[in-house]
Amino acid sequence: MAPVEEEKITRGGQRPAGFTVRNVLFATDFSSISEIALPYAAAICRRFGSTLHAAHILADTTLLMATGGVDYVSMGTIFDSAQADAKQKLEQMSARCEGIAHRTYIGHGPVWSCLENVIKQNQIDLIVMGTHGRTGLGRLLLGSVAESILRRAPCPVLTVGPKVCGRAKLPMVPADRRDLAPPELELQQIVFATNFEPNAPANAKAVISLAQSFESRLTFLHVIEDYMQLGSRPEAIEEAVKRLQNLVPKDAALQYAPEIVIEFGRAAEQILRMASEREADLIVLGARPVEEVGTTHLPWSTAHHVIASAPCPVITLRG
Repeated sequence: MAPVEEEKITRGGQRPAGFTVRNVLFATDFSSISEIALPYAAAICRRFGSTLHAAHILADTTLLMATGGVDYVSMGTIFDSAQADAKQKLEQMSARCEGIAHRTYIGHGPVWSCLENVIKQNQIDLIVMGTHGRTGLGRLLLGSVAESILRRAPCPVLTVGPKVCGRAKLPMVPADRRDLAPPELELQQIVFATNFEPNAPANAKAVISLAQSFESRLTFLHVIEDYMQLGSRPEAIEEAVKRLQNLVPKDAALQYAPEIVIEFGRAAEQILRMASEREADLIVLGARPVEEVGTTHLPWSTAHHVIASAPCPVITLRG
């Protein structure tokens, strides 16, 4: 069953040149973990004049687990209660989104199917969700469906984990504190990690466009994990450097030239170390679509580790 649209508020906004996000999907289960991502979704919408689409999905399995199991006679009552509670919480969330065009949705059914409908019907450009700090995504936000979101989403996915800290951490402003200015998204440092997936040029172009909008410093990073073979192929380092350099168009209008970095070791560890050293505000990764699990793109174990432990938000782009 497709999510039900509950509310729409329309207001205008300005979009910076170079990068556009017209529609943002914020997926929430109302947990504290998922709510940490709301300030990021709101800040993105404020900056780009985007419409925020906030969705909560009521899955039958989740309802049954929450109540310990019931008969079909009681199921309708449980659903009505859960729907009313969700509507109230979405209304409270809307109070924190003053000045942002937004819609709220309550869906009933398989989570990914409901979210997919919202994505298709509203031409979603970016999905934002909070994550647990567990390695692996089986317990991330919406349960086992979270990995489906990352693998199946036709658009970039921004995840915010509990280890986000420093300048990259945006506070949640209480709805009743209108005297406080809402947080603004600043991307002074972006780390783009690539394993030269087939869509790496397109991903690099998107990252460069984002850096143009925020006047960010960029680090293009490739990690050579099988570095024991460098003794027989020392030219591999030079080849990797050239491949990174070729990802930057000659006419790229960047305020700062991207820094080209080659590291050695476990990819996840080196990506996280680089983000920490650079005090990154964002990590960007190429990710495999679900139909390409057996290919040599950046392994999901690497993406899992980075997302769970990152000191800043992470955007995954379809590889």
